[in-house]
Amino acid sequence: MNSRDRAGPVVWCGIIAVTCLLLILLEHTLWLAIPFIFGTVLYYILLAPMQRLIRAGVGQDLAALTVGGGFVAVLSLVLVLVFSYVAVPEESWQALLGHYLDGGVTFVRNTMQLLEKKFPVFEQMHLTRLVNRRFKSFTDNFAQQHLAGLLVVIAGWLPSLLLAPFLTFFFLRDGASFKRFLARAVPNAFFEKTLFLLHEVDQTARRYFQGLIKLTVIDTIMLALGLWMIGVSSPLALALISAVLAWVPFVGSVAGCIMVVVVAATDAPSNPVIGYGAIGVFVAVRLLDDFIFMPLTLGRSLQIHPLMTVLMIFVGGSLAGVAGLMLVLPLLGVVMVVGETLGCLVTNARLRARHRNAMALRVRQASVGLAK
Repeated sequence: MNSRDRAGPVVWCGIIAVTCLLLILLEHTLWLAIPFIFGTVLYYILLAPMQRLIRAGVGQDLAALTVGGGFVAVLSLVLVLVFSYVAVPEESWQALLGHYLDGGVTFVRNTMQLLEKKFPVFEQMHLTRLVNRRFKSFTDNFAQQHLAGLLVVIAGWLPSLLLAPFLTFFFLRDGASFKRFLARAVPNAFFEKTLFLLHEVDQTARRYFQGLIKLTVIDTIMLALGLWMIGVSSPLALALISAVLAWVPFVGSVAGCIMVVVVAATDAPSNPVIGYGAIGVFVAVRLLDDFIFMPLTLGRSLQIHPLMTVLMIFVGGSLAGVAGLMLVLPLLGVVMVVGETLGCLVTNARLRARHRNAMALRVRQASVGLAK
């Protein structure tokens, strides 16, 4: 789309309004949105090898089935290799998990004691005793109060998540047919613009996921470098896991920060400075991510201004919570493409004149012989 076809302020107000309405709707259809996202990610991963098979003469259905089956086989092989070559710890996984949890609890208690020494008001509140009581209450009643609800939530989400591979398969097999189906319903005068619209929507989604991969790599490098400088063990593995968890904004970032701090506190229980340093590194990387890296990767991949990217992230979080934070940028990118194209169609006098002329010709052809 050239510069003279760019959307004006009225079209952009419509784009933002439609994006906000979709975010509100998304909050009530999260059960479908999450598997749709995973299915779309897998679709863009598997699309290139499937297109190579089609160019080699393989049919669409067979190519989709081959690529999908090959992906499942490769994933299963990778999991088998990972579980085969991962070093077995000297102690059981339960004991290892308990060891890290104890390290995290000790870090929190030491922090509370330090706060009581620095600020008398916390000592008057008996902050350490209050935290210990809350920890004990949570751990003693976890199975009775939280475990059953957690299992119910997991059981409720499993059928929804199983939709992802089925969606991916049908995207691969029927994606081109669906585009042709949409194109046939468009009047001839708008056919070229409709093809452009379908192409741009596809490219927008592809650019978003490519930008997401770039952002993950940048976050991994920055966080691993910071953790390595303060002396945390396994900085690259921790950074990669935290960067992937950050795909779910806020909740994933909090989970990644807790994981990093627990490992740092357990590695150096007598040196709480490392734990505090890990918190500082994580917060610094998150700030860089939200205000610099994300606008320059996801925002630039979607061709959205960095200021609009940051503002829409906050709008998405306020309207749809965690799901809004995660999906506001791809939604905005797709709605932006559709809105700009529709705005171009509405304001293009030549296209509207062609459409009116085509409709008049059809009426004339249909009326031939009716007056006799």
